[in-house]
Amino acid sequence: MGAEERKEAALRRQQELLNVAKTENRDLTKEELLEFEQLQREIEICDQELKQGAATQRAVEEERKRVKEITDLCRSFQIEPDSFIQNGTTIEETRTAVLERLKTEHPPISTKGVDGATVLADEEDKFRRTVTDALLMRGGISVEKPADGFRDFMGMSLRDIAIDALERMGEKGINRKSSDELYSLLCRAYFNPSNAFTAIMDQSIQKAYIEGHRTVPVTFDKWTKKGSLNDFKIHDNYYLAGPAGLFYEVPEGGELKHDVMRDEKRPTRQLKTYGRQFTMTRQAFINDDIGFLTKMPAKYAASARKTLNKQVYSILIDNPAIYDGTAVFGKHHKNVLASGSGITKEAVQTMFLALQQQKDEFGEAIVIRPAVIIVPIGYMFEMYTLFYSPTIQTSENTQATNPLYNYRESIQVIEEPTLNVLCAGKEVPWFLVGDSSDTDFIEVDYLNGNEMPQVRRMEAPGQLGFVWDIYLDWGVTVMDWRGCVKNPGVKVKHPLE
Repeated sequence: MGAEERKEAALRRQQELLNVAKTENRDLTKEELLEFEQLQREIEICDQELKQGAATQRAVEEERKRVKEITDLCRSFQIEPDSFIQNGTTIEETRTAVLERLKTEHPPISTKGVDGATVLADEEDKFRRTVTDALLMRGGISVEKPADGFRDFMGMSLRDIAIDALERMGEKGINRKSSDELYSLLCRAYFNPSNAFTAIMDQSIQKAYIEGHRTVPVTFDKWTKKGSLNDFKIHDNYYLAGPAGLFYEVPEGGELKHDVMRDEKRPTRQLKTYGRQFTMTRQAFINDDIGFLTKMPAKYAASARKTLNKQVYSILIDNPAIYDGTAVFGKHHKNVLASGSGITKEAVQTMFLALQQQKDEFGEAIVIRPAVIIVPIGYMFEMYTLFYSPTIQTSENTQATNPLYNYRESIQVIEEPTLNVLCAGKEVPWFLVGDSSDTDFIEVDYLNGNEMPQVRRMEAPGQLGFVWDIYLDWGVTVMDWRGCVKNPGVKVKHPLE
């Protein structure tokens, strides 16, 4: 039996001991306490074994990565990689050695400062930043503080930029070559650390992607909780400690009664990887498609965010079974209205009361403050009227104080078109979500808390073009159904129907 299985068996046995004592309303016996401590030592041994195994696996994976990257880098420049691999040379040290050899074979023209120091590297960095900012500005991407001189490059074609970059690498007679010949030269220099052209493309795509990711209109992150996981294993969350027992009066000379803590298992969490790959084709380079470097990354950034946004809202609409084996919304959870309605004072009040009268896992009263109302497109005007009118019309045709007016600052209203699309002609529900500081409803986890997708340039066999991978690791988990109340809603007609 492996360490993971032994640990799970020990945890189950510990829980069995606690459950028996709790059922019989007593403390653990001496024998049970001894067994519990032995099980705890077994758990600690298993944890140590798991850590050692994980460290060994990481070392193996890192060595494989080192060998592969060194091999790919060296073979790109027809250099034998064996000596670097056998000597334990790092990837950065190999890259430096390759660069030094390239400098020896194609020495760059350096510019000396007043004190004789070489300023070539600074000039190269400045060139790349300036051209990158020029490409972004030309593609309609806002740059907060563009590099000085960026306007000088805004009229340059990809061919012109490639010629400038290759000349900086020491290539001669570049102006006389066709665009196709330039493309072939750039492909041969694809992984050259000093290749300014591919570095400019990388920087342009990365900045365009970040800008697109920042500006895409999604709403899931306004009411879900952000979490972090450090690997792709299923995370058990173990147990939630229950409330402390009530205090009992102790008569003079009497005994204090021992309290047995209660706990409940929480839902598991796990990350998955999502991504796409795209190519700047040979034709796009020859056709001088500069817009590709800015428009395509922004589109993929929007796609990543919208994918996650749809996953979150699909949980609200599809109502899947969660950690307790039942659907998110249902009578058993007391978090769904018996019948759907549009936006009315009575419906909102009922949802408020349902949210605030939930009990925790141990049957104790909890306080959940209403915080967010999520509605489909078509309800925003009614919501503003409901919360921002100081008075309301009564059945006796008189004005009365609107009690919901006091909530106008504490309730955020989110209008989400994804609800309309997912329901497509059916009743469109709307939802009340509680304050995340009171209870967790849905949590979105990222690998090490990083919610920005990774962009990595690749060399794909059979692809005529420059290839990039875009990927992001996330997981969506319903943590506690008590944090939301559902109104089944009514059909929302299109305004032009």
